[in-house]
Amino acid sequence: MTWSHTFFTGVILVASIVERKLKDGTSTFLAQITRRKHGYQESRTFDKRKTAEAWAKRRETEVDLEISNDRRPKRTSKRAVTLGDAIDRYISESRASVGKTKTQVLRTIRTEYKIAEMPCDRIGAPEIVMFIKELFDRPDLASPATALTYLTHLGGIFSIARPLWGFDLDQQAIKDAYKVCMTMGYTWKPNKRERRPSLPEHDKIMQHFHDASVTDNRCIPMHTLCAFAIFSTRRQGEICRIRWADIEETEPARILVHKMKHPGQKGGIDTFCELPDPCMRILASLPKTDERIFPYNSDTVSRRFTDACKLLGIEDLRFHDLRHEGISRLAELGRTIPMLATASGHKSWQSLERYTHVRTTGDKYEGWRWLDEM
Repeated sequence: MTWSHTFFTGVILVASIVERKLKDGTSTFLAQITRRKHGYQESRTFDKRKTAEAWAKRRETEVDLEISNDRRPKRTSKRAVTLGDAIDRYISESRASVGKTKTQVLRTIRTEYKIAEMPCDRIGAPEIVMFIKELFDRPDLASPATALTYLTHLGGIFSIARPLWGFDLDQQAIKDAYKVCMTMGYTWKPNKRERRPSLPEHDKIMQHFHDASVTDNRCIPMHTLCAFAIFSTRRQGEICRIRWADIEETEPARILVHKMKHPGQKGGIDTFCELPDPCMRILASLPKTDERIFPYNSDTVSRRFTDACKLLGIEDLRFHDLRHEGISRLAELGRTIPMLATASGHKSWQSLERYTHVRTTGDKYEGWRWLDEM
């Protein structure tokens, strides 16, 4: 059992959070609020401790405000169903994979914004637009692209709340809010990144990681991983999931990418992709000490890359830009959109149209010294 505390009128009031183990090995968290002097008790079960603690803190504040005004507090079950209730049910009941970003966004809305406490039948387009405008009060969220992410994930709740649970959330309200926010510039789709590392920049990165590996052989071989990211066009998460058993040494070679992002499939889908040259040459330089080719945490890989760029004075370069670099390289070698898709794994060829306008031709990595030094 753990405890959360709320301070009210100088008195410490305590809500208990009780963890309960289920038969399948998972846990639920029972949040309990008790005010014995006033004959009040309320409890609620959540699948995450943080959600339980946030609800308990919020309800304690509401309950104690009612008590301070000489009113008998009403239990949540007697109150109108709120947007926050819909978010809680979505997170706890969804059997489909709810991504890390979506979960974080919904919990932020649930715990930090007043719209979550509004009854479902009172939320219209104006209230949604006002919520989006409130996002810009926070420096870490003050971006139209980020606001669009919040609006999109919130729209998922509106689309299922009425047909699934009978909650009175108006789908038309979210559609109207979307139009207003796009028209007014509160939201917009982020521009496609075009950042590519120059050869001198990439040489600096490779040298930095190579030196680190020579100094300490326990370091992640980031120089090898970065080279593979470019030539394979794989994302960092995919790279860290690929196993030796997933390689097919056919002509051309290909690899099974587990849980590859797919626009119509939550959680991704296993997909075979071509391994362009010189990927097999790079893999041949690696020891087979684990079933995974690169047995590392993808977040650690991203952080190491970002830290290195900062140290080396390389601005505005992300690990994911190496994928863009790799696809651009294949386009410069003369590959058509269908041929690009066999390597990149894109299901929509429309996403690859921007690579048909490359301004240079040939392979800028021809004779690249790091292919020999790895």
